[in-house]
Amino acid sequence: MTTAIREPDIEALQEKARIMRSEILKMLTESGSGHTGGSLSAADIVTALYFYKMRHNPNDPKWSERDRFILSKGHAAPVLYAALALSGYFDPSLLKTLRKIGSPLQGHPCSTKLPGIEISTGSLGQGLSIANGMALGLKMEKRNSRVYCLLGDGETQEGQVWEAAMTASHYNLDNLCAIIDNNGLQIDGQCCDVMCIEPIVNKWEAFGWNVIDINGHDMKAVIGALDIAESVKMKPTMIVARTVKGKGVSFFENKVEYHGITPTHEELEMALKELKR
Repeated sequence: MTTAIREPDIEALQEKARIMRSEILKMLTESGSGHTGGSLSAADIVTALYFYKMRHNPNDPKWSERDRFILSKGHAAPVLYAALALSGYFDPSLLKTLRKIGSPLQGHPCSTKLPGIEISTGSLGQGLSIANGMALGLKMEKRNSRVYCLLGDGETQEGQVWEAAMTASHYNLDNLCAIIDNNGLQIDGQCCDVMCIEPIVNKWEAFGWNVIDINGHDMKAVIGALDIAESVKMKPTMIVARTVKGKGVSFFENKVEYHGITPTHEELEMALKELKR
């Protein structure tokens, strides 16, 4: 069983995030298809959730007291698959089958194919509504479990996200923590050019949320925000994590073209060397 670490080992979590990025790059290169930039930008966040904060049990994926994680930005499935494999939900050798015919590691997470996936996601804008339902249900059952939902910044251009924002605040879902992977880029370019989402902090505060604005690659800041979120009562919490698309590999960082392009074998070799420094 994996439970929250009482005294966080920042260096160990940073090393875990490095390994996560390496696994993400290897599986994407092998598949030749998938989303590189947004998987890498979310690696520190997902590492902190699975290896520090969340209560979950790889030996019993449906453990009733577990915390729930919803990857609303389902195209970043590689970061979730890496976390599940390294947590012990399945053999890491399966990662190389990403997007292959017959593989349970589909292009978007599928709850019927792989243990540890709470809900199938990928249609952007829906994850927070699903998280609301889970959080409300857990409250009605008087369980102490929490729900975590990771959204993309471009995803917050969807109207359903804001309906869900109102709902979570209305029902005082303090067992819900949402996180925006705010890397500033989406498939068609910069978010500020496609449909500006700023002032993002003020918007979520106006919808009745407790908002924490952090550097999403500062592990100490990430775990600190998750700890604060757990202590907040009568409000859901939104963590606005300022991140870099393609984080960890200099020649991928802030490159919009790597939203949905995978590394070549040559790029993979260079990237893995860079990650080991």
